[in-house]
Order: sequence, then C-alpha cells, then structure tokens
Amino acid sequence: MSPRIYVGGLPSSATDTRLRLLCAPHGTVKSAGVIRSKITGQSFGYGFVEMGSAEEAGEVILLLNGTRLEGQRLDVFSVLTSSPW
Repeated sequence: MSPRIYVGGLPSSATDTRLRLLCAPHGTVKSAGVIRSKITGQSFGYGFVEMGSAEEAGEVILLLNGTRLEGQRLDVFSVLTSSPW
C-alpha cells in the first residue's frame, strides 16, 4: 500500500490538482484529494495524498509541514494505513 499523507490547513480555494502540484516536486503522487462537503461542495480544509514511496512521503512531510499556502499554515503528517479492524 502506498504511503498516505494528511495535509491540513488548506485554504478554501484548494483543489485536488493544486494539492497534487504542491507535492509533485518531491516525488510521485499516486493520488491527491481535497475533502469536501457533499452538500455544499465547500472544502473542509484538509486532504490526503498518496505518494510513490515512504521516502518521498517523508520528504513531503519534512519540507511542507509548517509552511504557508495562501496565508494558511499547513499541517502535514503521515497517516497510518493499516487497521486491526
């Protein structure tokens, strides 16, 4: 399974494409998605990115956590993908 990254603090203008482009300079982005309300379509301010390798995911976390995007501070960290349930 590909390493997943949580990206929080996204501005309301963030799109899936923008999230992908944010992470792409640091490795292969397998998927990127901003989480939105099913009713309004408004962004909840966070999304998930799947990277090609753990090393690439680590680089994204190291380089993007705490940076700013359109004045918003990004919180970027690894997501556990395996569940005992």
